[in-house]
Amino acid sequence: MMNQEMMDQETGKRRLLSVVVSVYNEEQALDGFYRETSAVLRGLSWDYELIFVNDGSADESLPILSRLAEEDGKVKVISFSRNFGHEAAMIAGLDYSTGDGIVCMDADLQHPPECLVDIVKALEEGYQVISMVRTRNQDAGFIKNLTSAGFYWLINAISDVHFEPNASDFFAMDRQVARVLKESYRERVRFLRGYVQNVGFKKTRLFYEARPRVAGQSKYSLKKLLAFSINTILCFSNMPLKLGIYAGMFSALLGLAVMVYTLFTRAGAPSGYATIVVLICFMFAMLFVIVGIIGEYIAILFTELKDRPVYIVAETRNLKGKPPKCTEKI
Repeated sequence: MMNQEMMDQETGKRRLLSVVVSVYNEEQALDGFYRETSAVLRGLSWDYELIFVNDGSADESLPILSRLAEEDGKVKVISFSRNFGHEAAMIAGLDYSTGDGIVCMDADLQHPPECLVDIVKALEEGYQVISMVRTRNQDAGFIKNLTSAGFYWLINAISDVHFEPNASDFFAMDRQVARVLKESYRERVRFLRGYVQNVGFKKTRLFYEARPRVAGQSKYSLKKLLAFSINTILCFSNMPLKLGIYAGMFSALLGLAVMVYTLFTRAGAPSGYATIVVLICFMFAMLFVIVGIIGEYIAILFTELKDRPVYIVAETRNLKGKPPKCTEKI
């Protein structure tokens, strides 16, 4: 960071902050997000660029973004050929970013733009990874908060990587960390906020209270959240594969217990049709769960082996030069 400060003094150029914003059907929120975020960014000592990634929106989000790009040269737009998902949108923003610091956030204003001031201060202090930890979410009910806490407890219990509980898709990094993510973390099945916490470097965390959504509803259904949680666990832990070993040991102990019971009872064998049925159902259920886990890992391997692009860019606004090598425009 000291080298960066010396270079800025020598060149006389302000450091650049790239703000990456994922957009999917956010037509009602975009103008308000742009006005509020731009006002905060203009008050910073850094120069800035606002990179909106249109993730195949079906509403008027793209026309609104195109208008903003025409009115403000600092607004840059990447538009996908279809919906590739929030993770892909953030990766695209990282790929196209050119800043000394990069911030990823959502367009619904649940991530407060005023936090950018503290993020820039942390970057100036030399921190390279900044995790934004949510202290409260006014839109989340009891069930969502409970399942979120349970997810982080489980992933921390079975993974070698420690994840910050309640860390969100609101985070920041410097240019060096962004380069690592661009070049080395190109999985098709991914958990970007986990990668950010996993790469190391000098880290800190900042706390914020999530605002209510200014418009619309969450794009993550219960089904999507469940699939996302399963993929995250499988990407960061091999523990589920070891369930077969533990299940085998448990079955062996259970068989030993039944054998001891058989030898030391006068009946000569466990009595009861229900007992046999329950044992068979239990064993088959355990077997099918293990086969399903192995199938999920194979599905991830198959997805990676196909090596299809993480996203496809249909058009851009205010972006000069050649697009990233792995995502040539069509």
